Amino acid sequence: MPLILGTNSIKDTGYDVANSLRFNDGSSDFLSFTQGTATSRKTFSISVWVKRANLSAQQQIFETWLDNNNRTDMQFTASDKILLQQTLSGSTSINIETSRLFRDVSAWYHILAVFNTTESTSSDRVKLYINGVQETSFSPATYPSLNADLALGTSSYTNFLGKYSSSGGNYFDGYMAEYVFTDGTALSNTDVGEFDEDSPTIWKPIDVSGLTFGTNGFYLDFENSGSLGADVSGNSNNFTLNNLTSVDQSTDTCTNNFCTFNSLYNFNVDPTYSEGNCLLTFGGTWGGGKATMAVNKGKWYWEAKLSGTMTNHFHGIQEVNVSGDLTAANPMNLPGGVMFFNQDGGEMRNDGGDTTNDYGTFSDGDIIGIALNMDGGSYGQITIYKNGSAIVSNFDLNSTNDLVAPFTAGGGTMSYNFGGSPSFTISSGNTDGNGYGNFEYAPPSGYYSICTKNLAEFG
Repeated sequence: MPLILGTNSIKDTGYDVANSLRFNDGSSDFLSFTQGTATSRKTFSISVWVKRANLSAQQQIFETWLDNNNRTDMQFTASDKILLQQTLSGSTSINIETSRLFRDVSAWYHILAVFNTTESTSSDRVKLYINGVQETSFSPATYPSLNADLALGTSSYTNFLGKYSSSGGNYFDGYMAEYVFTDGTALSNTDVGEFDEDSPTIWKPIDVSGLTFGTNGFYLDFENSGSLGADVSGNSNNFTLNNLTSVDQSTDTCTNNFCTFNSLYNFNVDPTYSEGNCLLTFGGTWGGGKATMAVNKGKWYWEAKLSGTMTNHFHGIQEVNVSGDLTAANPMNLPGGVMFFNQDGGEMRNDGGDTTNDYGTFSDGDIIGIALNMDGGSYGQITIYKNGSAIVSNFDLNSTNDLVAPFTAGGGTMSYNFGGSPSFTISSGNTDGNGYGNFEYAPPSGYYSICTKNLAEFG
């Protein structure tokens, strides 16, 4: 499974993006803004950072729409490709789909789409860059005619971010950050990002506040929790929020990527993933989920909140190279991991075996704190907190100090918080010692949220 590889893995990027916006397709989240008269109808650019959550579904990134016969959109297809399309007066004038797939739910992608119909070469009239590199393999590949007018920027058209047109559907699922639209300017990749000088395969954002945005241009940085649709370009092309609130503001960004659960990981039963892959719903059937980031040193902290009446569930860690054996007939066999098992008085399970101690159980509304010390004991130790108080202290791991990742298993609903985008309401707001994360209870001294800035320092 992918583990913190891809863009902006563990580098200090120099320029920090403070916030992203979390979209949940099951909640029909999107933003909208109706355009005025364009600066140009021939030249536009769209730049956005995205971190995907659910895959294999048609999901809109951007659409400018008047009606079904007059629209331009950019989307992830159901086959996880990127598609750029335009229809004007019922005729398709742009139809460009990437040959490769984009299925990494652990990393951020930067997408830059540049439209410029004044270019003499047809394939230069629509360009697509992913993480600073121009895509060149498309099928199909239909380009607009020379000097053709585009739907982008046209007066009375509505821009939708995160869904398909006014009729709805195709909702985006994941995170977006640094959303830029320039009306009248064809951006280059170096206008919105740069390769790291020490690690030249890592693409990172730069300050875009000085760009020329044009009349219908906008820049959404999602930093104002009271006005998440605020345009900070100076144009005041503010977007209306739909089913998005301040709880959807996240610190999981393209410059500090946080751990989530991996929707590509299958453990007996696929849960329904939501809230940026931090909420797992299994229903009444046993299943499991493993996180996107793994560690073999350092001290780490995360939380989970119990909801529902299910008592037979696990919370802890598992080695990344172990698939396990979790079936309805034998749901307790969890090799390669150390888990708190919330049943029979509350016990620890170590590599599939039980302890004889009962530590107490969690019920609906309780918050589990998990502190993992990969530097303690022979192979590491784990401490379990109940509503801020330790009930299991420094329980020894018996692995070979292989990479281990946060893991959960059971039935019902699992609400998790790795610090970047909590899937349950935080009433207090505690950070780790580096100032990262948003937790209900303060992480123990010396323990940190699992994110790329902390991994760069301690992992």
